[in-house]
Amino acid sequence: VLYVRVVEEQQKVVKMDSKICSIPQEMMLGTGEQLFDHIAQCLGEFLESQDLKGQTLPLGFTFSFPCEQKEIDKVSHSKHTTNAQQAHDKHTTSTRQAHDKHTTNTQQAHNKHTTSTRQTHNKHTTSTQQAHNNFEKMISGMYLGEIVRLLLVKMAEDKLLFKGETSEALLTPGQFETKYISEIEEPDSGLENAQKILTALGLNWDPVDACVVRLVCDTISSRSACLCAAALATISNRIRVNRGLDHLKTTVGVDGTVYRKHPNFSEELQAAVRLLAPECDITFLVSEDGSGKGAAMVTAVAQRIVEKYLEPFRLSLEKLKEVSVRLKKDLIRGLGKHSHHRAAVKMLPTFVRATPDGTEKGDYLALDLGGTNFRVLYVRVVEEQQKVVKMDSKICSIPQEMMLGTGEQLFDHIAQCLGEFLESQDLKGQTLPLGFTFSFPCEQKEIDKSILIRWTKGFSCSGVEGQDVVKLLKEAIHRRGDYDIGSVAMVNDTVGTMMSCGYRDQSCEIGMIIGTGTNACYMEEIKNVKRVEGEDGRMCINTEWGGFGDDGSLKDILTEFDEVVDQTSINPGVHTFEKMISGMYLGEIVRLLLVKMAEDKLLFKGETSEALLTPGQFETKYISEIEDGLENAQKILTALGLNWDPVDACVVRLVCDTISSRSARLCAAALATISNRIRVNRGLDHLKTTVGVDGTVYRKHPNFSEELQAAVRLLAPKCDITFLVSEDGSGKGAAMVTAVAQRIQSIK
Repeated sequence: VLYVRVVEEQQKVVKMDSKICSIPQEMMLGTGEQLFDHIAQCLGEFLESQDLKGQTLPLGFTFSFPCEQKEIDKVSHSKHTTNAQQAHDKHTTSTRQAHDKHTTNTQQAHNKHTTSTRQTHNKHTTSTQQAHNNFEKMISGMYLGEIVRLLLVKMAEDKLLFKGETSEALLTPGQFETKYISEIEEPDSGLENAQKILTALGLNWDPVDACVVRLVCDTISSRSACLCAAALATISNRIRVNRGLDHLKTTVGVDGTVYRKHPNFSEELQAAVRLLAPECDITFLVSEDGSGKGAAMVTAVAQRIVEKYLEPFRLSLEKLKEVSVRLKKDLIRGLGKHSHHRAAVKMLPTFVRATPDGTEKGDYLALDLGGTNFRVLYVRVVEEQQKVVKMDSKICSIPQEMMLGTGEQLFDHIAQCLGEFLESQDLKGQTLPLGFTFSFPCEQKEIDKSILIRWTKGFSCSGVEGQDVVKLLKEAIHRRGDYDIGSVAMVNDTVGTMMSCGYRDQSCEIGMIIGTGTNACYMEEIKNVKRVEGEDGRMCINTEWGGFGDDGSLKDILTEFDEVVDQTSINPGVHTFEKMISGMYLGEIVRLLLVKMAEDKLLFKGETSEALLTPGQFETKYISEIEDGLENAQKILTALGLNWDPVDACVVRLVCDTISSRSARLCAAALATISNRIRVNRGLDHLKTTVGVDGTVYRKHPNFSEELQAAVRLLAPKCDITFLVSEDGSGKGAAMVTAVAQRIQSIK
């Protein structure tokens, strides 16, 4: 068992540590379950000794038995070859038995013994083994020594060697080891080695015999080298022709004792290859631990193939800095009096001119309209405790027919629900200020005047687009005549997030949402907001940064999967940035990537499922769950009807991690742009600020917040940023916007 590290910078495969485990004889003959349980136990003990049990590392498995490989992670042990192996085991036993019998024969009659040996050899060569691995038996170290031995026996019997005599050792299969060939062919000490070996074999030799034996060894090893060269030339020529090349330059990784230890083998092989493949320039590189480090490298290469799909999502720090520079230009364009109408990042003034200072107090109403339900809240701001307390709230539904009816019907319904809530709270006699979160595209003219640009989210009420929604709400309340409201502050949910956090931390001047959608706001110098008159003070700007890239400025980092998500969305070409990072789209990006990898046979044995092929079926929440644990990944893949294995689960987790990581890092680039802008605006060497943040992606994902914060530190090193999770930005935050507006008004 080996623990290996691949070090890209040094182009090295480093063996960190290893352990050798024995397999008892009885286990070799037992059940497969016993064997693999033993292997798993040894692997577990090794992981524990290396303090690696908490990690899920990929594994390269060298299994040196005849197998039919189906995939990189799937092999079938060949029964046919197993029988051959059993036949080989039988053969070895029968040879030993024949040898024992042969030894007895020797004592009885030498001639009879020699005949018996030949018969044994003939029987041996006609065993079930002879039909298999014929090429290997002509060239490999297991057999070369035996070929030499048989040749020497024949030459001795023909009176050409050793004065026509043999020895018990020479007549015994396997006694002339292949390593003797290398030793005998050594350039300087070869003849001396030959004499020692022949003496050890009990042979009656003379100097001529030693020279002949050396010639025999040289001939057998030379044939091996030339046959290897012929085979290698075949492969090299095939690669060259396959690729349509006139000339191929390639390297052969080589290992094995014959190649490594024999004094001439490598030179002779390489010389023959040059003759047989003259149009191939081949370099030979000796392997370092092919079955250990090499197995790890196979796994690393498999991961690299997966990385081919993930690489476009991996954005370097330099690329994130480029993204930040582009957004900086778009912020300036969006603030411009004459350029904002064509800006991708709209930079909408909110007319919120200050953040909380901690002196706000009183009772407020909040109205949150953003979908098929709306909320009414009664909120108390408690100065002494620096708290925004939700006293009570009510959720009201909007019937489908009302979403498609007239604006008057809609606002009458809202006014009715608000009236019923006030009555339930015994507040009808009071005239409370109201914060109104209206989550549809609007052009805000003042803090209490906001023009609806267009309906979204399934609404199409007539008579509202192009109108002031605050005025429509007040008119509906006045039609009732049974209660009234005080001043109204129009609130974007991102602004509400900033303001709800700003009461707890007065240095909070940025709001950010990363949930179903994404957006951010921040306090800009009024002199830079060219659409609003005034030079002094600050104003909260709703960036609408989800539209960043709608003008093509992010085209170089969009992947094919991002383009499919955009093309199949309800608003193609719009909200480019949001589609790369927000919860509405992340799950779909992962789904498309998994489908592609399955089609390319890198996942799920090349098979998909109806669920995986259905848009929207891989929910964004699955990303958080999968990154929280492999067990979750397995449950989700099963629920999606996929035929997965543990490697698939690991790859899916890697895919999820890559997509969520890109989202976090892109958010970080955008947030760093805003933070750096605030610092430069104020002429500061160092900025200390707080970001109020909300959204399910930020809240629920196990690593998102950490990765975002780490990237911001790198991209805005002169900004010390604290992150504060919002408590109900569209409810309590809306009330706080109203409270701050009232505080400013009272000062005036």
